[in-house]
Amino acid sequence: MVILQIRNIKYQYHDGTLALCGTCLDIRKGEFLAILGPNGSGKTTLLKHLNGLLKPMEGEILFEQKSLPKYSSKEIFQRVGIVFQDPNDQLFAPSVWEDVAFGPMNLGLSKNEIAYRVNEALSLVDMTPHANKTVDALSFGQKKRVCIAGVLAMKPEVLVLDEPTCGLDPAGVTSIMTLLKELNIKQGITVVMATNTVDLVPVYMNRTAIMYHGKILRVGTPEEVFSNTDEIRHACLELPQIAQLMQILRNENNLPMDNLPLTVGEARKFLINTINLKHSAFSM
Repeated sequence: MVILQIRNIKYQYHDGTLALCGTCLDIRKGEFLAILGPNGSGKTTLLKHLNGLLKPMEGEILFEQKSLPKYSSKEIFQRVGIVFQDPNDQLFAPSVWEDVAFGPMNLGLSKNEIAYRVNEALSLVDMTPHANKTVDALSFGQKKRVCIAGVLAMKPEVLVLDEPTCGLDPAGVTSIMTLLKELNIKQGITVVMATNTVDLVPVYMNRTAIMYHGKILRVGTPEEVFSNTDEIRHACLELPQIAQLMQILRNENNLPMDNLPLTVGEARKFLINTINLKHSAFSM
């Protein structure tokens, strides 16, 4: 089932920059979708259209087959939550608990329901021990978790994130991506994530959309998308590092393979099978 449909949308900024030019994309309910593209490709602009923060100059966006303007702002903000790239642009309350509670309070919920939602959201992102801390006392990665908690407290169906791993160390990247994958699988939340970090895509995402110059060039599984190396290069992107290594082994060392492995696990399996086959041939 398609939950969000982006239909030929165009958007131009006041300075004349054409950020989106006929962008089309279907987002499926329950998927973990990567919008992959270089800086300036239109990823952030597209994300801001998904819950009405920006409105297209042409085209339309449908949420559950109904045009976005037919929903109230309150309803769409509740159902499609956005986490910005810089958490400092999103956090404003004095304490963690107050910041996460802001959204539910604006829904007019009871005090008990607000408390329940805040505590549940903080637990989901592993921030319960920090509930009473001031926002300024948090690390950058912790601030990102609080932003996610603030969106989760609204009980969204779609979670949209703009470069959530930007500015994090390797351990922080793994932590955030593991959290998002768990929210996608265990909570059933549709996750849409803009990134230009290609190595994350085959490990965590179900489907990938390649974006370049305000258009979607290709949509498919990571295997389908990364199989077209010319298109990846055209979009000013690179293959995941493992795939680059395997491509060198295929092209320069004549190691035959039908498809490029994209992850460490896939490469390990392929190489073990290749070694075992050669060992069996020598033994005969």
